[in-house]
Amino acid sequence: MSIWSFSEGRVRPAVASSDEALVRFRQVDLVLMVACSLAALACVGPARWVPHSGRNALCFLFFALGLPALRMLEARFPRQPLIAIVADFWLLPVSALAHGWLGPIVDWVNPLVKDAQLVAVDQRLFGFQISVALSHVIPPWANDILMLCYYGHFMWPLLLGIYLYARGRGATPGFDEYLLGLGLLLGFNYAAYSLVPAVGPRYFLIGAFDGPATQGWILTPLLESMMRTPAYTRDCFPSGHTGVMLVVLIYAFRFARRFFWVMLLPGMGLIFATLAGRFHYAIDLVCAVPLVLVVTGLALALSRAARQRAVEQGARSVPVDAIVRP
Repeated sequence: MSIWSFSEGRVRPAVASSDEALVRFRQVDLVLMVACSLAALACVGPARWVPHSGRNALCFLFFALGLPALRMLEARFPRQPLIAIVADFWLLPVSALAHGWLGPIVDWVNPLVKDAQLVAVDQRLFGFQISVALSHVIPPWANDILMLCYYGHFMWPLLLGIYLYARGRGATPGFDEYLLGLGLLLGFNYAAYSLVPAVGPRYFLIGAFDGPATQGWILTPLLESMMRTPAYTRDCFPSGHTGVMLVVLIYAFRFARRFFWVMLLPGMGLIFATLAGRFHYAIDLVCAVPLVLVVTGLALALSRAARQRAVEQGARSVPVDAIVRP
């Protein structure tokens, strides 16, 4: 028999009795299970007419059910740290793979791309298309550096997570809050892709550039070509790369200051590369900022509330005879 509870801090399953194991979840676990379950329901419900919706529903369901299964295994085998590590970092494969399974949901919610509207907003705000203007002034060697920074999107979130996890063995509030903030950002970001699908300047404004691809020396042709055939391309608004990078920078500044200074310049290069590489409109970056502020504020509030509940529960659990009387 298992006892289920949500808590902050390192998951340390404790045996309540000879046949009862305590199964604990991090706050981000609930976000992942709810988001993946809703996505699976959408694929077998209103989006079932879209090709591959059944397959994608099974993939979302696997991620939704895989997490509680891992937590139960962790409680059953507390001396196997690898199980706990896989469960604690479950967000990373979900965010990487689920991005490519959004097609059926977006086709159901909003099958028409909104690039024309985003172009019009940029034109009204700035008077020109920033990605087009940058393509005429950035030299090829600089594009190589910026494209390398752009691919740091796959590295920095993982490195900060490993750093925070290893520093406190997963028990520091920073690790939990970081994962929660990142999970909330990705969830809202993927929902926004469904509401405002767009393919970006590299496709929609291809005739405005000097050539079909970003010009570079060595790295740019290779790295840019790898982004030409992703599983899902209507992922511009708001900029996920910008949002994730800002979240990582915020939590690095709060909980890993030295790590923050190491990643600051590459992180700023990543954000700038979203425009220079023709991936995003300027409004995509602008709208990522309030989203980041909302999710980090929400993660902070939820984390503080969870810690307060843990303190109160700990106080209530002190035996009466353990209280020192004057």
